[in-house]
This record gives sequence, C-alpha cells and structure tokens, in this order.
Amino acid sequence: MRYGIVKDNILIDTSVWIAYFKGGDSHLSTKVDDILTSSRVSVPKVVIAELIQGARTEKEIAVIEEFVNAFNLIDQSDGTWVKAGRLSFSMKRKGVSMHLVDCYIAVTAFENDCTIFTLDKHFQNIKRFIKLELL
Repeated sequence: MRYGIVKDNILIDTSVWIAYFKGGDSHLSTKVDDILTSSRVSVPKVVIAELIQGARTEKEIAVIEEFVNAFNLIDQSDGTWVKAGRLSFSMKRKGVSMHLVDCYIAVTAFENDCTIFTLDKHFQNIKRFIKLELL
C-alpha cells in the first residue's frame, strides 16, 4: 500500500454530495462534474450511510443506491477504526474535539491515497494531525 497523496483519487465527502444534489451552486456543480470526468472518485461506505440517513423519501434512497455503483467504494482495513480512535484521542488531548466518523473518513482517505473534497472546515483541524490533502 502506498501512503502518498494521489491527486487523481478523490474522496468526495458527504457535505459536497449534499450540496451537489441540492443544486443552486453552479461553481460547486462544475467542480464536481470536472472531478467526475477527470478523476477516480472514491466514496467510503460510511458516506453512503450518511447520505441514506439524510434522505427524505424511498425514491431518494433508490437514487443514492444506484448512484454508488458508478464509484469506487472504499471501506476500512483491519486497523482503520483503531487508527480513527487514536486520531480522535490525539486531537482531544490537544483540545480539539472531532466527530469519530470524520476521523474515520480522514484515516480511510489516508489509507486509500485520496485527496478529500469537503465543504466541512473541521477537516482543516484534522489535517494538523494526519497527512491529508484537501480540495
């Protein structure tokens, strides 16, 4: 497994997908469309779960389930959750509280050589504790 960041392997976070599906931000839509055509898009299974959790109808869930077939689904390795817990622990010891799922996404991105495309500013804090590249 390589541990360098690969610019053409993009992990798109839940925040971006939600904004993309809502529409209204042409700059974001253009950026996502460009990524979809020029990069390998990786989506952690937990992001799919977050999208389904936020769905309002069965039809939206069906769209999400169909949409995931187009991407590289990534999941945890044997130690991902332990690493995410340790990352959260390290951050908390430095006075930075972070949701465990976001730590998990960061570790998953690191393990899969992904750049994270997110709208969540708190990934800037996580970046201080683990080598990440953010869009």
